[in-house]
Amino acid sequence: MSDAQRFAAQLRGWRQRRGWSQLDLAGRTDISQRHLSFLELGRALPSRDMVLRLAAALDVPLRQHNALLLAAGFAPVWRETRLDAPELAEVREALGYVLAQQEPFPSVAVDRHWNLLKANGGAVRLVEFLVGPLDPKAEINLADALVGPDVLRPYLVNWADVVRYFIRSVEADAAADGTAETTALLERLLTYKDVRPLLKAIPLEAAGSPVLPMHFRKGDVSLRLFTTIATLGTPQDVMLQELRIECFFPMDRGTADVLRSWATMAKPEEARPAMRDTD
Repeated sequence: MSDAQRFAAQLRGWRQRRGWSQLDLAGRTDISQRHLSFLELGRALPSRDMVLRLAAALDVPLRQHNALLLAAGFAPVWRETRLDAPELAEVREALGYVLAQQEPFPSVAVDRHWNLLKANGGAVRLVEFLVGPLDPKAEINLADALVGPDVLRPYLVNWADVVRYFIRSVEADAAADGTAETTALLERLLTYKDVRPLLKAIPLEAAGSPVLPMHFRKGDVSLRLFTTIATLGTPQDVMLQELRIECFFPMDRGTADVLRSWATMAKPEEARPAMRDTD
């Protein structure tokens, strides 16, 4: 496949994802519909400036922005930096601040595929209460931990409702970024036991509740938590654009009391750092 054809297929795909006509996109980029048609048919190759204009108009994520440039025969413009790189010291400090401020409640930072990057002490205490001690060097994928049968599911009372909502969010991610990696994550999650059938069921747990809680129960301890997800503003790096910070809040006073008691009961020699790296 030629550069023109590769670029044409990607451009056409992004326009169709946005639900726009050629006339819509041509108007947003101030070019003629005829020229856009030639680009989508592979009859013309765009300039580097045209790729940038089209990607900006389509609000293409930075990773896919680079892919459009490569398809058209140009070098990527957006870098992807490891979180432990020296130039991201200020970002790591900000993440540490956010995660520490969430104490004693759980908070985690994950990448676009829900691989754990950092977790505060509250998150470590919650997970270790449910499943036992964690290997500090273990690579943890929170999507697999949530959806799979053997990690969080035995303790998540409303697993079906939570996973139904979560799978829909991964489906939205797959549609939004159009990458094989996110599609592979979705397909992997759908292979877990009981996942495909529950997507067809009518949700019941959230009836009468303003948000869908995660209701954990182990022994006589019951915990109900809801979450918020934050992203970095105006990121100029692929990894930073895809970074997510999820904070968990108690849904009731009993849950808050348990989480606070765990923090005060932790012995100094047993306490985990407020933020852990998996790198």
